[in-house]
Amino acid sequence: MFPRPHGIFIDHEDRVHLVDCWDHTIRTFTTDGTLQRTMGEPGRCSDTGFVPDVSPVQYSGEPFNQVTNVAVLGDGSMYVADGYGNARVHRFDAEGKLELSWGEPGSAPGQFNLPHGIAVDSAGTVYVADRENSRIQLFSPEGEYRTSWDFVNRPDDIFIDGQDNVHVAELGFRSGVQAGPHFRLMTTPPHGHDPIARVGIYDPDGVVQCRIGGEEEVLPGNFIAPHGLWVDSRGDLYVGEVTVASGAAARLAPFTAQCFQKFVRSG
Repeated sequence: MFPRPHGIFIDHEDRVHLVDCWDHTIRTFTTDGTLQRTMGEPGRCSDTGFVPDVSPVQYSGEPFNQVTNVAVLGDGSMYVADGYGNARVHRFDAEGKLELSWGEPGSAPGQFNLPHGIAVDSAGTVYVADRENSRIQLFSPEGEYRTSWDFVNRPDDIFIDGQDNVHVAELGFRSGVQAGPHFRLMTTPPHGHDPIARVGIYDPDGVVQCRIGGEEEVLPGNFIAPHGLWVDSRGDLYVGEVTVASGAAARLAPFTAQCFQKFVRSG
């Protein structure tokens, strides 16, 4: 069913929303695996000028083209990051009807270069991991640009807990999806950026609460290519890494690179 599963969101009713970037769909299941809804037409992508191995996104399009992730609100409405083959954020109502979309290719405020992760805080602010612009952009619920966090290192995924702590998987600049003519990858860090991969924890104003990760990427507690993360009800942190797709496994061979780590909340 899943050519390339990419994102997961479990909502307040324990519905499991699974994002498949190669199938251009978001499927919603019960916890016993019963399919409830499919958003997007399996195998069909929108027209954005994006052609794998040939051309990057030329213009924004309708849902979806290699959709990347989803955030579901308590009322069942959702925001979707439509990223690898598009440069767009979409908002749907609880019935799956498209309400609005915003974004276009570029690096100006409100533009995207691979919107990869998405989350919404208790005030309704929408956080978008604009990965290849190495920033998180913050928007109103209606898509109005508010501000940008430019201090993050190629953010991949965002999780916001019940206290509005913003957890960010930061891919860094040592590993990443291997370059091709269809991506405009940021290959060197912006001035003043530390190139390491890490997880950053911030408050809603962008103030650093904690940063995890260090220079020696293969040591436990450090990261090679953090790509997805989640926090459970105890505050424990789970981080998945794309050590094969990023090319890191081949680079580090014959060392076997970690792909998943758990951190236990202290205090």
